[in-house]
Amino acid sequence: MAVTVEMHNTGDPLTSREIVALIEHVLSDKPGAWRVSIIGSRANDNWEMKVEGPKGFERSYTLLGSAEQHQPQVIASVGLQGIVTYLSPPQLHEGLVATLQSCETL
Repeated sequence: MAVTVEMHNTGDPLTSREIVALIEHVLSDKPGAWRVSIIGSRANDNWEMKVEGPKGFERSYTLLGSAEQHQPQVIASVGLQGIVTYLSPPQLHEGLVATLQSCETL
């Protein structure tokens, strides 16, 4: 369904576009409207990621640059896998795992 991704103060525009594309890919076939915002700190290398979804679903994460959590594949596989797995029936989980594994090979 609808996926909106916002990124601010995250540095490299090419990496930002890759992150947006991966998030859209992972969430595009999930029901309801999704909103993901990633805001980079000007004071340190942390990014705050907030995910909002249907039925009041909301999760927030701190992504640490020093722990290499700004990598597109890390954001797609770690940050979003738990969210989508939580909302998906078991048969959709298998498809998600395959999608995330394909993201890791990019």
